[in-house]
Amino acid sequence: MPGDGRIARGDATRRVVLRRAVDVASVEGLEGLSLGRLATDLELSKSGVFALFGSKEELQLATIEAALEIFRSHVIVPARAVSPGLPRLRAVCEKWLDYSEKRIFPGGCFFFNVGAEFDARPGRVHDAVAAASGSFAAFLHETAAEAVALDHLDADPEVLAFELHALGRAANADAMLHGDIHAYTLARRAIRARLAECL
Repeated sequence: MPGDGRIARGDATRRVVLRRAVDVASVEGLEGLSLGRLATDLELSKSGVFALFGSKEELQLATIEAALEIFRSHVIVPARAVSPGLPRLRAVCEKWLDYSEKRIFPGGCFFFNVGAEFDARPGRVHDAVAAASGSFAAFLHETAAEAVALDHLDADPEVLAFELHALGRAANADAMLHGDIHAYTLARRAIRARLAECL
């Protein structure tokens, strides 16, 4: 069909814009995004970028979804490839810390940053950020519960998942604020110690 080439080009442009958008938002927040700024950064027409998203809110929502796909590819997918139970729980913690430490997004953990930006602001963007962050918390809980069910650990899985989540978030926050990756070393040690207590 004659329109197929235009559709493919539009999809490719959308991917390029969203990759730039997640990087900008990880540092400057979702409110730091604008269609005009992205068009200028990528040397695209503003009208062309506007046609892809239609509004700043739609751009923000698409950026959250794009960031979630990147996060899943670096953390969830490789963790799911590991044996269930304690091996998978260790893997998800390690992959998550690696994702943050290696600055897959220049601003560190995308969802930690935009979560702080939108935690008290109701609306569609808040709900999308909460759903994305909640999906990872749920995966941590599910993985911890599986480890307990398989008798790999003796713990309250909900509390354990909350503790592991808190340690990862603290490592990201400290490392970003102080420009020092030592927080990740401390988080890894703390996570290993906490899991050892549950054996």
